Amino acid sequence: MQQSGSEVYVGRYFGQHEYDVTAEAVRHYCQSVAEDESLFTEKSPYDTVVAPPLMFHSDVYAYHGWYLPHIYGNLHARQEWQFFGPSMTGQKVTTTSTIVDRYEKRDRDYVVNEVNQFAEDGRPLLRGRTHQSFLKDKERRDTVVDKDREKRSDRRFDVGGGDVIEELAGSAKEITLEMCKKFSPGKTYHNDIEAARALGFPDIVVQGMMPLCFVADMLAERFGSGLYVGGRMDIKLVNVLWQGETVRAHGIVQELVKEGEAQRAQLQVWCEKDDGTKVVVGSASALVP
Repeated sequence: MQQSGSEVYVGRYFGQHEYDVTAEAVRHYCQSVAEDESLFTEKSPYDTVVAPPLMFHSDVYAYHGWYLPHIYGNLHARQEWQFFGPSMTGQKVTTTSTIVDRYEKRDRDYVVNEVNQFAEDGRPLLRGRTHQSFLKDKERRDTVVDKDREKRSDRRFDVGGGDVIEELAGSAKEITLEMCKKFSPGKTYHNDIEAARALGFPDIVVQGMMPLCFVADMLAERFGSGLYVGGRMDIKLVNVLWQGETVRAHGIVQELVKEGEAQRAQLQVWCEKDDGTKVVVGSASALVP
């Protein structure tokens, strides 16, 4: 069956982008997530400056046409990452975008966009799958998600349990408006209160990729090249992070599994607010250097 040019269907390809990996871009990333730049310069696991693992975290949103038309109340629901190699400053990377899945769950439609990142010589560096959810009910309401929702019992998510081989924790991050503007350029509900209210949110919604970057940077600091080559993340975005709140990334190594001549650390990872509210929860793994 012939698909129209505007239809959102599995297999639709959106072309490619090319980016320069520059020291300035690394600095901008670090400022947008309040990260110490030395993690990717002085503490690099390589002989040259390595870019942050999720340097191009939001490239998927630079591809247009894969959103469903009813964007009121849309949310980033889940994110999968697979790391195959690092991107280095001074190099170029190319990305491609394809819709790889579409499904329904409860009152929402989901579209999954896969972005693949490649080095200049064609080597794969990163694969990301973004699950974006859209309300099936097209009736506009004053508020789609309010700040009381996360206090409900069904929005509390247990973590931990089982064996604990090692505990990880990132630094506490207070999400400022300046961070939101650097992380999400342009006027959107991720950095403007009026834009947020127009889409059914009472306050600025911090872009879902930001806490994922907190988790990835925490893993990069601990595992170094073991994350950049062979690392994985599969994380659900379970509660909204609002501008002005403070959040911290956490991880628990629960198992070490032999993989060839190396060991793979299997982890639970999450980000939580000061009151213990979980923002993202999921699993990750990395090779132990």
